[in-house]
Amino acid sequence: MSNNLSNIETKREKFVRLTEQRVNVILEQFRKLGNLSNSRNYEYGEEDVKKIFSELNRVLKKTKTLFIENGNARGTPFKL
Repeated sequence: MSNNLSNIETKREKFVRLTEQRVNVILEQFRKLGNLSNSRNYEYGEEDVKKIFSELNRVLKKTKTLFIENGNARGTPFKL
């Protein structure tokens, strides 16, 4: 029975495991987003760049606030 207890994940362990997974997915997506900056393959303007980074900053700030306020993250999908 004590063997089963040692296999139970604590809230902290679960937080660390999920945070590492999710942050690494986000970082990979940022790298992929950065690939779109190659002007040989893609066409975009200054307004596109402003809109992209404005939205990313808005969502990042909202997410940080949720951690501070211990809330829940939901939002609308991003579109150019």
